[in-house]
Amino acid sequence: MADVFCKKCYFGNETFTVKGVEFTMIAVEGGTFTMGATPEQGSDAEDWEKPTHQVTLSSYYIGETEVTQALWQAVMGKNPSWYKGDNLPVEEVSWNDCQDFIKKLNALTGKNFRLPTEAEWEYAARGGNKSSGYKYSGSNNITDVAWYINNSGSKTYPVKTKQANELGIYDMSGNVQEWCQDWYGFYDRIVQTNPIGPVMGEFRVIRGGNWEENVEVNCQTWSRGCLVPSDRRNYLGFRLVLSAE
Repeated sequence: MADVFCKKCYFGNETFTVKGVEFTMIAVEGGTFTMGATPEQGSDAEDWEKPTHQVTLSSYYIGETEVTQALWQAVMGKNPSWYKGDNLPVEEVSWNDCQDFIKKLNALTGKNFRLPTEAEWEYAARGGNKSSGYKYSGSNNITDVAWYINNSGSKTYPVKTKQANELGIYDMSGNVQEWCQDWYGFYDRIVQTNPIGPVMGEFRVIRGGNWEENVEVNCQTWSRGCLVPSDRRNYLGFRLVLSAE
């Protein structure tokens, strides 16, 4: 445990250091929001992004950035990424790989890090209770906040090189897509509190845009997709969540 410590940074946020690698968790105050294809999406919504439904979440912490290759290397002792660089997001990791990483990270820190639920991911991407109702995570102009096909040069970029959203979170509309904890399922209109998705399924949820995304609507905060848990892609990574204690 000598290689791990945590310090309070500024209001609510927490910064951890693991084997010399520092990462920050952003405090997200709980609240109620409308999840799914809300009106700012216009006519671009897909059937699997409807119907909208009310979700209430407790407070939690979410990664300021996607998990970097430096942090993955510190915890796992190897780097599976296609595009190499300490401050690049880790990619080529499956949902199953993420669970292995989280188990080891928790053993090092004594915390209970996990993947975000799909609802937690969307609420944070929208800016939580500070939301300005943007299409993308932090702006209505995609180039302000996202690395995607029109500006990426077909590669990933160091985290925190685009504008943050209202909560101070980076890259939720681009760079790499991100695994969520949930099994993938269709929405309904039921009001929910701290939903965790279906109890079983074939696919896990993925969220956010990525460096090779060529359809801007797929980089918006409510856009959703899915892959089987064993899939690895060079446009797919993840960020961490920690429940508020």
